[in-house]
Amino acid sequence: MKDANSIIDSFANLKVLVAGDVLLDRFHYGAVERISPEAPVPVFRPVRLVEAPGGAGNTALNLASLGCKVRLVGRTGKDSRGARLETLFRAEKKIAAGFLRQADCPTIAKTRLVSSGNHILRVDEERIVPLSDKDAANVVKTVKRHIEACDIVVLSDYAKGFLTPACTRRIIAAAAKCGKMVVVDPKGKDYGKYAGATLVKPNLKEFSEATGKTFNPASEDFRPGLIRAARDFLKETGIGSLLITLGEQGMLYVPSENPVAGAKYLPTRTKEVFDVSGAGDTVIAALAAALAAGAPMADAMQIANAAAGVVVSKVGTATVAAAELKAALTDAAGDPLRKVLPVDALKRELARLKRSGKKIGFTNGCFDCCHLGHLTSLKAAKRLCDILVVGVNTDAWIRKHKGKGRPVQDEATRLALLASLEYVDYVVPFGEETALPLVKKLRPQVIAKEGYALADWPEGRFVESIGGAAVALKRVEGYSTTAIVERLAKQ
Repeated sequence: MKDANSIIDSFANLKVLVAGDVLLDRFHYGAVERISPEAPVPVFRPVRLVEAPGGAGNTALNLASLGCKVRLVGRTGKDSRGARLETLFRAEKKIAAGFLRQADCPTIAKTRLVSSGNHILRVDEERIVPLSDKDAANVVKTVKRHIEACDIVVLSDYAKGFLTPACTRRIIAAAAKCGKMVVVDPKGKDYGKYAGATLVKPNLKEFSEATGKTFNPASEDFRPGLIRAARDFLKETGIGSLLITLGEQGMLYVPSENPVAGAKYLPTRTKEVFDVSGAGDTVIAALAAALAAGAPMADAMQIANAAAGVVVSKVGTATVAAAELKAALTDAAGDPLRKVLPVDALKRELARLKRSGKKIGFTNGCFDCCHLGHLTSLKAAKRLCDILVVGVNTDAWIRKHKGKGRPVQDEATRLALLASLEYVDYVVPFGEETALPLVKKLRPQVIAKEGYALADWPEGRFVESIGGAAVALKRVEGYSTTAIVERLAKQ
């Protein structure tokens, strides 16, 4: 895929309509340190509560995180959970959320208890109330009002009563009338209600339940058998195409036209999995954005696959940013520049790493001519933390402060060299006068640098003020970029 970055950059120009079941996801993070004396069950001590939109809400968040503008249509109850969801969405500038509020339909919530990265228990609070014909007509009316302005329609069906067969068919018909693609994240056994959709994305378990057939991933006939079953299923349901996600086996695309010759298989990339919560929402969001941007199906699959790889490495219901997606696709080619992130994407990534228990460290400098002093300091800084972030002064800053002939190596070169070092985890350029604004955004738990007394080190004082540690590293004498440049000038 040669133009992945241009495809991802074009997401910022897209408008996506999402309709479906909106949920409230709650994650209680805490500790389990003993077994109850009352029964052989763990005693959970809650430490922190994180709340986020789930279901169609998480799909909308993923699209917004990728850069798209999103119109979300869903339903909440007239309750505190519904009010909480509305508050969460008001903070999302790229999402315009409109909810049908029903007193007899409590807002659905899923609460997970998580300790040491492991889910201990999930509590579902829900009552399934199918949308009435009158309410369905109002929902379709809302959808029709916005469908002309959108580039693609995403239906996020969690079988919670919002996307009834009648409502779903009318939305798909309205999209078809306007020439808009419809992609569906399905649920249940009635796939006939998705007739006319451009693409439907079941996972293997959902496809097995919908077809009444079992598929053995270890069988030699696994993929051919899936393709045959998909071919018959597409003919039976009137769906345009299927993308069957296969977990660690990857994903399989089967179109209704030339299903055997047109089938495309993409293996998944090995990834450390922390949490699969909401991964399906990420896949449908990335796939829809790529298709709306005009990407061929093979490229859209790669983009969706990379997005899933990013999100399963995060804890909780998570999203993937455009910069992270670019980095993940670069990572597939083994490029160290995947470590170079803009500050906003890095801030989100570090927040995720902190939630998973990682200690974040920070250091900064010009790193113009990387020498033994730099390497020694970087290795020492890495020993103080789990994740080391290196802030790098821009070319403009160096020209201003270091004088004629500097920098010797341009910004892109310096970033690439630092990213190539195994003890550097992330690299971020900054152009401010000092690193303090960057440190305030990233909020590391450890900051380390050569030759600074705390009284003259505002970045160090800030880190200490938020409960972190400021460490003055020992300087390796006899090494400096200025001395190297002066020596070269004399030769």
